[in-house]
Amino acid sequence: MKALLGLPRASLTVAVMATFTLGVCHAQQASVAAPAITSMATVPDKRVIQRPLGEGLYELVYSPAANAIYVASAQGFKNTQGGMLYRLNPATLETTGETHTDLKNFGMVRSDDGTLFYTTNSLDGSISKVDARTGKIIQRLALSGGKDKDGNPAGAREMLLHGTQLYIGRVADPGFIDVVDTRTFTLKTTIKNAGKWVTGIIYSPLTNKIYAANGGGEILVINPGTHKIEQRWKPQDGKNYLFLNMAEDPATGRLFVTDNAQGKATLVFDEHSGKVINRIPGDALGIKFSAPHNALYISQRESKNVLQLDATTFAVKQRWSFDTNPNSLLLSDDGNTLYVSLKQAFNKDHSTNGPDSIARIALR
Repeated sequence: MKALLGLPRASLTVAVMATFTLGVCHAQQASVAAPAITSMATVPDKRVIQRPLGEGLYELVYSPAANAIYVASAQGFKNTQGGMLYRLNPATLETTGETHTDLKNFGMVRSDDGTLFYTTNSLDGSISKVDARTGKIIQRLALSGGKDKDGNPAGAREMLLHGTQLYIGRVADPGFIDVVDTRTFTLKTTIKNAGKWVTGIIYSPLTNKIYAANGGGEILVINPGTHKIEQRWKPQDGKNYLFLNMAEDPATGRLFVTDNAQGKATLVFDEHSGKVINRIPGDALGIKFSAPHNALYISQRESKNVLQLDATTFAVKQRWSFDTNPNSLLLSDDGNTLYVSLKQAFNKDHSTNGPDSIARIALR
């Protein structure tokens, strides 16, 4: 990540996407001691379905209206134009539909009822609205704003849909967040000075705030009513951090943040104080929290693992190992199924040696 902004346009996007798509327990001391990994169970292979799908797979959404998993694909980065949206059977991962797109697809978020979903077209700084029942692109919005040093649009990465407002993090230095009114599909406002490379964005029902992570090691606390950045949390330990994705346990006021800096860990913030109260060692990219299972799920792209951790003790309860690199995670609405996009390593010319895959992990 150190030299990302000096890379060519395609190289920058590949590198960025490859690196990144509540009452508090006061008895827990505000420390950064690494919790011990105390146990691990082996999961039978029959609980995991995996199949190759296509090049350039990134994020996933589930549509209850279509009873389908959609997977965003950028396709290849070498001599390949456009991308793909794959529609899969959520039980078997069988392909049930394909939407060929003229732009490459990365981030995904769905409407509450699942009739619509949105995808970011990062290379072109735009977003697309898609009918989940048909897979048809309904509208596209080219976002204005920042440019990179070559004059290309700042990458549109992660999204958050909160009510009728769609928040889109932009990969720039300084980064910013575009807010789109989904009723008119027009840009409503822009939250500026959001730090270097806006990465993950989530909403907290506990605090009624939006949290945005950035590559400069900050968590931005944003008021969704005023769109103002009210606080900037930092670990305050003198170390460099490159924050990526987040998950929240609203019952305990904990915010889990994956970090891809040299130390590689998942930091646990107390949402009431903004301070780091713990850290989980190990490389981490995607992260999901399940209240019914009291579990954290973490994708380890470098280690080629997906972990299930006890969300209280952080003990590793289960580990799934793969031959390729786990990237994005999707947890089913009932918390009983985990979907993972698995990426091939990039060659120097941005090609890969085979298609990326999708895995389905039955948690119960």
